[in-house]
Amino acid sequence: MGLPTIAFAHLGCEKNRVDTEHMLGLLAEAGYGVSADEREAAVVVVNTCSFIQDAREESVRTLVELAEQGKQLIIAGCLAQHFQQELLESLPEARAIVGTGDYQHIVEVLKRVEAGERVNRVSANPTFVGDEHLPRYRTTSEAVAYLKVAEGCDYRCAFCIIPKLRGNQRSRTIESIVAEAQNLAAQGVQELILISQITTNYGLDLYGKPRLDDLLRALGEVEIPWIRVHYAYPTGLTPEVLAAYREVPNVLPYLDLPLQHSHPEVLRAMNRPWQEGITGPLLHRIREQLPDAVLRTTFIVGFPGETEAHFEHLLDFVAEQRFDHVGVFTFSPEEGTAAADLANPVPAAIAQERKDRLMALQQPLAGERNAAWIGRIVDVLIEQENPSSGAMIGRCARFAPEVDGEVHVQPGLGGLCAAPGTMVPVRIIGADSYDLQGEVVGAAAMVQDAQQAHRAAG
Repeated sequence: MGLPTIAFAHLGCEKNRVDTEHMLGLLAEAGYGVSADEREAAVVVVNTCSFIQDAREESVRTLVELAEQGKQLIIAGCLAQHFQQELLESLPEARAIVGTGDYQHIVEVLKRVEAGERVNRVSANPTFVGDEHLPRYRTTSEAVAYLKVAEGCDYRCAFCIIPKLRGNQRSRTIESIVAEAQNLAAQGVQELILISQITTNYGLDLYGKPRLDDLLRALGEVEIPWIRVHYAYPTGLTPEVLAAYREVPNVLPYLDLPLQHSHPEVLRAMNRPWQEGITGPLLHRIREQLPDAVLRTTFIVGFPGETEAHFEHLLDFVAEQRFDHVGVFTFSPEEGTAAADLANPVPAAIAQERKDRLMALQQPLAGERNAAWIGRIVDVLIEQENPSSGAMIGRCARFAPEVDGEVHVQPGLGGLCAAPGTMVPVRIIGADSYDLQGEVVGAAAMVQDAQQAHRAAG
């Protein structure tokens, strides 16, 4: 009789998803069955999130529901790192906890659980970073893969608990990352998304200086049409990095800049003083050097001490900068962070009202940014099809998966369409605040468009 099936429940960010995929790969390699359906297994590995209170509540709710179904639990990820022994004590069904830097030991942990042990496998200071040899069982669409280039973070933003949960930054070598990218290219991946806490700081710990520009140039040799970078901190967008964005054909001019605020006093309170005074000039330089740049950012409203004047400064900044995509969070005080005990908390109702005002300002701006693409022919990665209507749903380069919009594609003349996982040329014919509409175009239409552009350029 073979080894039992182990079910997985995944919560949290894409960095967590990569860890889940490695645990799945390690267990599959060891001969276990793996499943996303907890009904099929007596033991469930829950990879948890502990980033903000809402995420913790979702993780705990999932654990309690599974425990009430009689499942034995292996709790992995950020909640395990955060609360460790408390989880073992409060949930008798929890047979093991596995820290953020310990998921590579999942097979050993499971064998000890099967032998009747309760296991605490949490390193106080996570130091592990995977490589291209670590087995991986991918759970996202076959056409899209996340690649973790570094783990942990050296910054100490006042609101963020991540360094406590994932340790200091530790980068993988360029050679290791390129080798994994080559493996993913061989699997048919069309879009590779580079992730870490601060991707623009990639290599600083390993090479003594950031080397994102060298990494992007090395990945330019890999046959994957789109390479997208998440979490580009403004200070790391050096002339060399912007040149790599401009000159490496498969690196998308998509910049995800977690700016968090615009007012210098709020940024200092957030322990982000390095950002002050550089953001506006940098955004101007990006647009100058990358005319098709797509700019995404996130902001926190309701940070302790944020006044109406600070918030108005942020509104003016967003109105002036006209970002393509904006995410807004209300401040969540996290135990163990510097911001948890700051004076002058902003009442939750005011923080929510500020979030609503900022999103109301951004929506028409996002609609205008989308509308500027009407008439253009762009590559669209098809991800779903609607058999009844023949329409397809995909994304163009300006949309990252799950966080941005979609392109709703009608078949072109002669019924031109495409299967999920393929890229097709699409003429954009409509836009709203979030999504684009388009139609598949054939080669003749592309030639005609190119001839018109050539004549117009003159």
